[in-house]
Amino acid sequence: MTNIFGYLTSSLSRIPYRTIRDAGLFFLLLAVIWEAAVRIFKIKSYLLPTPTEIIKEMFQSSPLLWQHSLVTLNEVLLGFVAAMVFGLLIALAVFFIPLFRRTLYPLVIAMQGVPKVALAPLIIVWFGYGVSSKVIMAFLFAFFPVVISTLGGLATTPAHLIEHFRALKMSAWDTFWKLRVPSALPNFIDGCKVAMPLAVIGAVVGEFVGSSDGLGNLILLASGSSRTALMFATLFAITFLSLLLYLIVELCGSFVWWRAR
Repeated sequence: MTNIFGYLTSSLSRIPYRTIRDAGLFFLLLAVIWEAAVRIFKIKSYLLPTPTEIIKEMFQSSPLLWQHSLVTLNEVLLGFVAAMVFGLLIALAVFFIPLFRRTLYPLVIAMQGVPKVALAPLIIVWFGYGVSSKVIMAFLFAFFPVVISTLGGLATTPAHLIEHFRALKMSAWDTFWKLRVPSALPNFIDGCKVAMPLAVIGAVVGEFVGSSDGLGNLILLASGSSRTALMFATLFAITFLSLLLYLIVELCGSFVWWRAR
């Protein structure tokens, strides 16, 4: 755990100070405008709480937010790993096997056209209210960017390097492992960066439809009891979770040192 936080700190330290400063000042300005607008126009807190009320609620409900965040985090990670593995396997099958390119690839595209929110009730009926239905929802939201980005990376392998490997009489396996994989890795990482926030959305959507735990369920509970500040606090927790997971993927991508900067 210490190493992970050390790597995250190192990664964040590479962000220019001006970027951090400007972003911090911008969000602070938005919070000040928000606070002032609510107070000036005397908007009721059950309609729109002030940032200070939301922060206060976050501290007061921190054990509850932490408990539900761990549930959602587990669902997101399982769904994202499944999307990463199966997305990679599907991309390889479609790229190297013409039959799958003619059959499996159109199916993948057709599935992407189906509204995932409309599928959520069916997923709950088929797999129940447990973790598995939320993992499947996270998977369905996240796997398509992995497939497309990996296919793009494999397809953009420089042709002259492929010819060079053929001239050296390299085997198909060596060409794949030493040329196509390094060429596709940057695209694969970019696909994972897109997929991670989508996995968070998928898990939360699944919790909205049917669950007894998780941040999505907590939003429903807060809505039912008219605790608007808790609703906003939960939304901020979801945003922070998504941002943190994105930064971890970005950190992993930094080890692919030949990526374009």
